[in-house]
Amino acid sequence: MYRTKTCGELRKEHNGQAVTLAGWVDSVRDHSGVLFINLRDRFGLTQIVFLQQNNNSLAETVRTLHPEDVIQVIGTVGLRPEGIVNKKIPTGEIEVAAAQLSVLNRTAAVPFLPGAPEIPAEETRLKYRYLDLRRPVMQKTLMLRHRITKVMRDYFDELGFVEIETPMLGKSTPEGARDYLVPSRVAQGQFYALPQSPQLYKQILMIAGYDRYFQIARCFRDEDLRADRQPEFTQMDVEMAFADMEDIIGVISTLIARLMKNILGRELTLPIPKMSYDDAMERFGHDAPDLRFAMELIDLTDIAAKADFRVFRSVADSGGRVRAINAKGAAEKYSRKDIDGLNAWVIDQFGAKGVAWLKVDNEGKLAGPIAKNFTEEQLQKIAARLNAQANDFMLFSADTFAVTCKVLNGLRRRLAAELNLINAKEMNFCWIMHFPMFGRDEEEGRWVAMHHPFTAPLESDLPYLDTKTDADAPAKIRAQAYDLVLNGFEVGGGTIRIHDSKVQSQVFDLLGLPQQTAAEQFGFLLDALQFGAPPHGGIALGLDRLVMLFGGLDNIRDCIAFPKTTKAADLMTGAPSTVADKQLTELAISVKKPAPVGFLE
Repeated sequence: MYRTKTCGELRKEHNGQAVTLAGWVDSVRDHSGVLFINLRDRFGLTQIVFLQQNNNSLAETVRTLHPEDVIQVIGTVGLRPEGIVNKKIPTGEIEVAAAQLSVLNRTAAVPFLPGAPEIPAEETRLKYRYLDLRRPVMQKTLMLRHRITKVMRDYFDELGFVEIETPMLGKSTPEGARDYLVPSRVAQGQFYALPQSPQLYKQILMIAGYDRYFQIARCFRDEDLRADRQPEFTQMDVEMAFADMEDIIGVISTLIARLMKNILGRELTLPIPKMSYDDAMERFGHDAPDLRFAMELIDLTDIAAKADFRVFRSVADSGGRVRAINAKGAAEKYSRKDIDGLNAWVIDQFGAKGVAWLKVDNEGKLAGPIAKNFTEEQLQKIAARLNAQANDFMLFSADTFAVTCKVLNGLRRRLAAELNLINAKEMNFCWIMHFPMFGRDEEEGRWVAMHHPFTAPLESDLPYLDTKTDADAPAKIRAQAYDLVLNGFEVGGGTIRIHDSKVQSQVFDLLGLPQQTAAEQFGFLLDALQFGAPPHGGIALGLDRLVMLFGGLDNIRDCIAFPKTTKAADLMTGAPSTVADKQLTELAISVKKPAPVGFLE
């Protein structure tokens, strides 16, 4: 055997045992004839000791070793002398006195050392991902991911769910993001699409009678990337028949409580709080609010409508909103230069006209450039509305409702970070409910689904599907939709599905989807709905994002073994890449090569 124990397994109770270890050399130290190797594998690190006086040739071999060489050591476990116990590692009370050493493989010169405290640039880490994955923090994260998926699988199995795999090669259907397409060699000129989600298949499974389904599903979306998004990602996909919103929310809430207990050793009080979409947008300006701190958005439109401040009043008169946040005790922390920086950031990030501000002086009066535009009575009303006290700092946005949401949500999160208002160890969950079902695409002059076109409306809002008497009726329809939010991130989203083919046809009609097009794109689902479809719904939890948040990380790429960059590139393998002309010919595909930089047609 290459090893009888791992490098993280030995303790003082193993004293005197003969063991064989194998792993990577983390470091080599020579202390006047006493040589030490820190030997590492994914389980931990063990100190190996060699006495030159016992075996001179062995000591010479040790001196030739470099970090990341792969070796095998045979020796005897002993207790470290008093005074040199390493309390920072689990194996710190023991060491292995080596009798034999075999070099299993030598390493080339490495661009960085996985055991070093310095973290290399991310581009280097991704290019040499096999080295990066040896870093203890990366190993810890992937083990966390494994534990989370294990808890999930066990939980759903206990509840009678069945794990079923759905196809990776499917039909291209419009679900919001762009599809990744796969050309067919057999049916030339036709394409499969990689799944954006198993949505249609899991609905079919409910109709087929598999009333509790789950799957750890790989999904693909060809969209712009950021720190918490990848072109290919993993979700815990769940669907239940004969279930309503409360059933699904209850199952998932209990799962989250188990994850908190088993993974973090913390109790989660149930039920998880709920908030309507409208309430979230009014209070926080975002449908995934970070509830670890206050600083809620306060509406001042009624006061602004009566003020002499032309900027605010014109917005109020035109149907816009005037809203503000209050950063408690922060007045002295933001200079005029800092405020100018915030103003420039808001204009650049959100396309807004800027922000106004007021501070509360030591006498409790509101002061700032816009204070002169309000009467004393109006200033007192603003102060009361914002609960303003000495040394408070208030920021105002006057624009459309949507813009004020973006601006003040952005400022709220930025100020919370700058003022250290966020407890990084806190895990604050919330369910957001009753999203709008449709939105208006003014450019195309039609209604679009805010989720996917298979989402069921609230039963009380079904009459609004009829637009014959009220063209704006769809704006009033709320979806049976629910998102699970953790610390300002959406970690799961789901809906109750339409199980009535008549209602599904009404939704397609409202979306301006011709019957023929609907039949071409979703005919198999529409057919299935006519054969005894039960009420059903589900949810998908973002596994990558859950691991990121449970691990206290801020980059989703650190939670995935082989992630892509923000340009959807794999720096290790070189994907995406060109392919041989022969392959393209077999697929009946011709490639339009990009023009050289600077080339003018």
